[in-house]
Amino acid sequence: MKGPWVYYLAKGLEGVGLVVVLVGVLTSIRLGIGEQEGFASMRAESWGLAIGGALFALGWLLERSIGSRG
Repeated sequence: MKGPWVYYLAKGLEGVGLVVVLVGVLTSIRLGIGEQEGFASMRAESWGLAIGGALFALGWLLERSIGSRG
């Protein structure tokens, strides 16, 4: 399982994780400032951080398992 596709899969998971976090934060800002929805804002940010963080961590662990990260 040490092909070059594993490295690209790991980097893809990290990138998607960061995008999900960004979308969660931007949604939180839109809901919190624009629509005055405090709890919906916190829920969007929490879900974005949880899902995005999990995807990023999965990519990071996958990359460490193939020895690409020191």
